[in-house]
Amino acid sequence: MIRTLFLIVMLFSFILAGAGDGNGFIKGQVFDSQTLEPLYSATIVYDGDRGTVTDKEGFYSITTSPGNISLTFKYVGYVTVIRSLQVSANDTVFLDVGLESDIAEIDQIVVSAGKVEQRVAELTVSMHIIRPEALSSSHISDAVELLNRTPGIEVLDGQASIRGGSGFSYGAGSRVLALVDGLPVLAADAGSIKWHFLPLENISQIEIIKGASSVLYGSSALNGIVNFRTADAGAEPVTKLFIETGFFDRPGQKNRKWWDSPRIFSSTSFSHMQKSGNTDLGVGMYLLNNNGYRKLNHERLGRMNLKVNHDNGKVDGLAYGFNLNAGKIRKIDFILWEDAWQGALKQQESTANELNGTLLTLDPWISLDGKGKYRHDIRTRFQLSDNTYPEAGFNDSRALSFLAEYQFFYTLFPWIDLNIGVFENYSHIVSEFYGDHNSLNLAGYTQLDITPAERLKVVGGLRVEYNSLNGERDALTPLCRAGINFRILDYTFLRASFGQGYRYPSIAEKHAATTLGSVTIVPNPYIQPESGWSSEIGIKQGIFTGNLNGQLDLALFYSQNKDMIEYLFGIYPVHGDESYGFGFRADNVEQSRVYGGELEFSMTGTTGMFQNSFTGGYTFMYPVEFDRETGKNRDFYLKYRRKHSFKLSLNSNYDKYDFGFIFYASSRMLNIDDVFLNELTREDILPGFYEYWNASNKGYIIIDPHLGYAINHNFKLSLAVKNLFNTEYMGRPGDIMPHRNFSLRLSGNF
Repeated sequence: MIRTLFLIVMLFSFILAGAGDGNGFIKGQVFDSQTLEPLYSATIVYDGDRGTVTDKEGFYSITTSPGNISLTFKYVGYVTVIRSLQVSANDTVFLDVGLESDIAEIDQIVVSAGKVEQRVAELTVSMHIIRPEALSSSHISDAVELLNRTPGIEVLDGQASIRGGSGFSYGAGSRVLALVDGLPVLAADAGSIKWHFLPLENISQIEIIKGASSVLYGSSALNGIVNFRTADAGAEPVTKLFIETGFFDRPGQKNRKWWDSPRIFSSTSFSHMQKSGNTDLGVGMYLLNNNGYRKLNHERLGRMNLKVNHDNGKVDGLAYGFNLNAGKIRKIDFILWEDAWQGALKQQESTANELNGTLLTLDPWISLDGKGKYRHDIRTRFQLSDNTYPEAGFNDSRALSFLAEYQFFYTLFPWIDLNIGVFENYSHIVSEFYGDHNSLNLAGYTQLDITPAERLKVVGGLRVEYNSLNGERDALTPLCRAGINFRILDYTFLRASFGQGYRYPSIAEKHAATTLGSVTIVPNPYIQPESGWSSEIGIKQGIFTGNLNGQLDLALFYSQNKDMIEYLFGIYPVHGDESYGFGFRADNVEQSRVYGGELEFSMTGTTGMFQNSFTGGYTFMYPVEFDRETGKNRDFYLKYRRKHSFKLSLNSNYDKYDFGFIFYASSRMLNIDDVFLNELTREDILPGFYEYWNASNKGYIIIDPHLGYAINHNFKLSLAVKNLFNTEYMGRPGDIMPHRNFSLRLSGNF
């Protein structure tokens, strides 16, 4: 019996030993060769068709037969690496692999175009990417200033226009949708963007889609989107801060100077990011005190943000967290000048109302990632905004909104990805300005990304949008998009796209009723949604030489919109009265077409001991009205647009020094509201404007140089000059832009 048991044990030992003889093991980590950051979900292929992916820390483990093994390491945006090694039975081989980025500019990873990670070169739409380095070197801490230095974009008094798709509509509504981490941040009442509350302190990058994006993002993405993606903590803690102060120089025209003491501005910023176990933490803060270069136009601002991400650890791929953004502002917006002569930088006292504004957003989210095969995302946002006017309580407004989006991504086949989502946005507004209202927006969308051939990508999407206001339902609105991208050569990509856009009127456009000085706003509860479509064909060329790395992008675009919402000056019923009077009212009047072309470039390279980078672009637009019945263009340009703009940013580094400049030039404004030019009305609103406009509307050129010096590894001192040659130029009528100003900044990075 004992001998029998011994034989059985020996037999099992030989069987197990034989099984062990067939196994070898390979373990290691995959990381970025430059930053040493681990690469999550990198793909390792071996034995022909077998494979695995890395975990959150970049580690992988493979069990394979002994012998000579070839492994292929792949990661989107990085050069593929193939390694061969010998594996013996019952042996473990450790292999760490650092992957190098492919062409730095053409292989950037973005999410906004399809709500999943993609290489920018393979998109079917035009996208511009802004990295946070562009903010620091030029002393930019305001989102509006940043966008105005971006090719093809102009922000007039807070309202953004991409490639001439929008004009100026007196602070109500937006055809460009701003997002933070993919969720809208429009004010629930006015439908405007709270630019000053956007969390620039912890930004990884800003992604701008140029063209109708309503299929994925809904109403207000008629002209495009600007997505502010917040940064995640890296392997090492990072702390950044700066302290800045500056002053406005004397205006170019001496008689415009109205102050006796210097007009000083100052700001400070702090941010910190770190990992703690499975939890990522990020916190940021910004304070601004700006006395302003115009009388009765000061600003006091404070904002903070908090980001917490947690990897569950027990459930593979499960993560959750929240973002918190809060801000408070006290300011007086500049509405109308006193006159065009000595009072161009002085506000009419009757329009100078101080605003106390508060914004609070809380964004809980949860995600389940199935190792690239599928992904479930639930993102929500609670948003509270409060606008109080201590001396004009009839303009007070408070809005509470709740947004929720569920998104499901699934790889049906290796060549087909499916993206499905549902979206909800409920808002409740209590206001003396707009009245009390409840609004609801519901939507469902789907998109297919197909790769039928190795060099070909095809995109198709559909959305159904539903809106109601105070129980009054709007008709269901279907929207579609399609696009194609073909890789002609290794670094040459041809694309074409078509997308429909849609915008439901804001509550302000329907119900706002107030008077500011000589400006009266009249409500229009019967205004209808506006809609349109845009298309483009483009080519992206990567440049990769010994000392030059970057891309060129050329696009031809065409957009057409109907029932455009514009504020018109006329004689309307006075709100709460039976009389009639002059005022502005939002109406569906403008049918628009915008043709054009855009060339963008982004390069990095070396010249001797200098490290250089330059980005920029030229945009040509032909914005006109057209007749819906004949289909022909009318002899009218769209209001508040320009034909030509050119923008260039250059930065160079040498040893401890960095220097550069931002150059931008724009042609004259083609058309404005007739009320500012008509001899019967112009002097009542903007005294002296007609003569000023005829003499000054000729376009402009601005240069903003900057110089920095690294004191040591942690601290840097920099000087920036805005509007070096003290050029006087105007945005919307009566809104003269800042003249020359200087700022000194001490920055720290730990």
